[in-house]
Amino acid sequence: MVIVTASTFQVPIEICATFAFALSGLIAGARKKMDAFGVFVVTGVAAFGGGTLRDILLDRRPFFWVDHANWIWLMLCMCLFAMVFMRNRHILITERAIQIPDALGLGLFAALGAQMALALNLPVIVCALIGVMTAVFGGVLRDILCNEIPKAFNDHQPYAVIALFGSLLVVLFNALSLPQWLCVFIPV
Repeated sequence: MVIVTASTFQVPIEICATFAFALSGLIAGARKKMDAFGVFVVTGVAAFGGGTLRDILLDRRPFFWVDHANWIWLMLCMCLFAMVFMRNRHILITERAIQIPDALGLGLFAALGAQMALALNLPVIVCALIGVMTAVFGGVLRDILCNEIPKAFNDHQPYAVIALFGSLLVVLFNALSLPQWLCVFIPV
């Protein structure tokens, strides 16, 4: 019998969240008409920023992106392909295009960050804040590099509040002794 825990899904969740935020960074950089390198930097910061901060705060080494370095190559290829494709087709990218990958990455990273902090038996508020920081930090850096007020700080898009709520749900469901995989997936 296979026991399914949150750690069973840790790498797949991290990959999905990283890809979602990479896509949001790619869209944000392309909307600002950055060159391929600028888009790559914004994509990387959006994808790896929150997880790197989490890993620093939880003293985890190597960082996710160091341990899975192929993701850096994949992002580079993704950026180059997207830039060529979008420029040749003159595709107009709307503000709404960023919302789906942003929401997916936010939910996955908030739940994963809180769950990883819980695994270290940290206090409830610390677990929730680790979830929030994991979820919003990459997006904050992305928005700053794109010369925008970070979406996490906008009152009409309460990203940080939503991440906090999701992180607290992870903590609550763990306290109720629900299976760990449910504790991570229900709040997402």
